[in-house]
Amino acid sequence: MQKADGIFYAPEAVGVKVAVVKPGEFCFAAVGLDHGHIYAMTNGLKEAGATLKYVSDPDSQKVEAFRKRYPEAKPATVEEILADPSVCMVASAIRPDKRAGLGIQVMEKGKDYFADKPGMLRLEEIAAVKETVRKTGRKYLVYFGERIHVEGAVYTENLIREGKLGDIVSITILAPHRLNPASRPDWFWDPGKNGSIIGDIGSHQIEQLLTYAGAKTATITQSTMGNFNNPGHPEFFDYGDVSLVCDNGTVGYCRVDWFTPDGLGAWGDGRVFIVGTKATVEIRKYLDVARDGAGDQVYFVDGSGEHHVCATGKTGFPFFGEMILDCINRTEKAITEEHVLEAMRITIEAANHAKRIRR
Repeated sequence: MQKADGIFYAPEAVGVKVAVVKPGEFCFAAVGLDHGHIYAMTNGLKEAGATLKYVSDPDSQKVEAFRKRYPEAKPATVEEILADPSVCMVASAIRPDKRAGLGIQVMEKGKDYFADKPGMLRLEEIAAVKETVRKTGRKYLVYFGERIHVEGAVYTENLIREGKLGDIVSITILAPHRLNPASRPDWFWDPGKNGSIIGDIGSHQIEQLLTYAGAKTATITQSTMGNFNNPGHPEFFDYGDVSLVCDNGTVGYCRVDWFTPDGLGAWGDGRVFIVGTKATVEIRKYLDVARDGAGDQVYFVDGSGEHHVCATGKTGFPFFGEMILDCINRTEKAITEEHVLEAMRITIEAANHAKRIRR
């Protein structure tokens, strides 16, 4: 698994793999291959037992590249996929400004939808998605990979659920990413199509803040976006940050940027710092700089001492199996629709009201 390029970073479970369905019991299609996260989403679904049946994208080269990795995927049109009653879910990493429209189309055809983040870019899209979910009873789910597809993050979430940290006081998330400008399509530089830096990679972090805090919603106290080093793309933002206070009093802060140095062995040195009333945690998600190239490093300090755990292979990625079972049983154990839409609402509000600097 390569870690240098975040575009095609596709985690694979090590050791812990639990298939929750039998082959053919839960079929899905990959529609829209604009971002490489579709590979990560596909990995997670397949490891949980889902059967990949189709792939669809207007770009035949992207389809062929996808089929080299997953030869079982049959090329098909969107119409053919939506007309097949055996397809339970459509997974998509189509261009961000097209995600909500495709999701609404999928749900209206009686199928559940799993979109790459950001799941939508505008408040009007959230309203339309919410209404379609209500009308159809289908699910609109979002791939918040920096929580659900990182074992160090899953391990830490388990510590919180077990009460090991006590009440959560403060959460700080640092999420630098590698830009790789030559590999980016034209739409990447357009906030109207990609959601700006807060809408794009900030959505990961805001969803984590709500989850770790155990909060339903939050109030934004400040947000900032700037363009420090990309004058050739004046509408692009390469830096952003958000401060918020959750409805249960937890304080949160996240910083996102496109300034990963070329010398780093991963696409970003993602860190999470959590202060609880009983313990503190730091997650070094993708590597331990200049010490260890392995990720999932969890540093945990409580009343009994200092602890270091490499979480790789300890938890797997249970979200995907739980999501599949939610779709079959019409439950909400993996994630609630309210949580998905509220995380995106807060993200969009933070981007819309961010103070612009260095442009």
